[in-house]
Amino acid sequence: MRSVNYRTVTAAVFAQLVTLYGAPAFAVAINENLDIGGAIRARVDYDPDQDLEKISFDTFFLTATYTSSSWIGAAKYRFYGDAYPFSYTDSIGDISFPEYAWLGYKFNDSQQVQVGLNHIPFGLQPYFGSPFFESLGNVIGLEDIQDLGIKYIQSTPDWNLQAGYYLRPIDQGQGTSRGGRTYSTSVAKTDAYVADGSNNQERDILVGRLARNLKLGNWQSEVGASVLTSELENRDTHDSGRRNAVAVHYLGKNGPWGVQLQATRQDMTPRNPGNDQYVTFGSYDATFNVAAKGDLYVTDLSYDIAGNYGWFSGIKLYGNYSLFDKRDSAFHDSQRFILGTSFSLKDLWIAVEWLHGKNDPYIGGSSFTQSLGAGGSNQWENQLYTNIGYYF
Repeated sequence: MRSVNYRTVTAAVFAQLVTLYGAPAFAVAINENLDIGGAIRARVDYDPDQDLEKISFDTFFLTATYTSSSWIGAAKYRFYGDAYPFSYTDSIGDISFPEYAWLGYKFNDSQQVQVGLNHIPFGLQPYFGSPFFESLGNVIGLEDIQDLGIKYIQSTPDWNLQAGYYLRPIDQGQGTSRGGRTYSTSVAKTDAYVADGSNNQERDILVGRLARNLKLGNWQSEVGASVLTSELENRDTHDSGRRNAVAVHYLGKNGPWGVQLQATRQDMTPRNPGNDQYVTFGSYDATFNVAAKGDLYVTDLSYDIAGNYGWFSGIKLYGNYSLFDKRDSAFHDSQRFILGTSFSLKDLWIAVEWLHGKNDPYIGGSSFTQSLGAGGSNQWENQLYTNIGYYF
């Protein structure tokens, strides 16, 4: 990719705010079936405890969507670099990877199959709650995950069944990490800076999800259950262990109020040459340890504010709490609480979130590589995070 200075790109994002108020954001229709779109985003990070005050380029991505009476497909590719937290790179594109890329066939209005890099059907969909920053489910490899395989979907007004077989996570994209050059958080080869890191490859991933739509009083609800099982092949010992996960979830909507709940158990039995208490995962050009056995709990409450208020619309308020309860009594549990809002400001979509984390690799000064394993500083850390995007 051609090198781009991130200061110029970031300035362009904010120039849209000044010069494009009257122009709607839209995908370019190549023909009646194919649309090309994308976005450019900036981020604001503020954490006085870490002396962190930055306005940076976040990402640039391109999307393609194909829809016909029978055939469907979608692809998305992301570019990062030359800005916090990737300031160690020289230019945009030094960190880059696909998010998804799949083709599908619709048998009828209720049945379809997707083949390629697609979203695994596990738990609350498409995310474990409302925050842009996502829950701890993302960093233990269960939320917003795309793998290479085939997925079948059957959907009726009352039921939704999804089942998938995935060969493995996507191959590495562009970056500096040995095993973290991906969008999705996946089992990975460890980098040298990860103490007690492991070199596992996840294969033969089977995932199933069944959900029921129903009315519970005034709440339009969804209740469901999910299962995942896969092989963990260790590249050093050449022995194989397993990764198993099960989850139950509830999603409810009553007027402007929304509730999402999920309980998940994850058991991994790696065959590492050393410590089997951890499995190394990676994404976004980095790797870190995750406790092999733990339970994840997610609670999300949201409120939608209808109507337009000048340039503001689509306002949503939310709070999301996630707990990774590690079953090794010597480990410190990880927690994440996010209080935030998202809204549209003319052609910009903005999320403002107060991040509050304990033994969380991505919040505050806790240990990045060990927070989800044995634990980090074991103290609550805070950060204010804002993401500003222009979508086209």
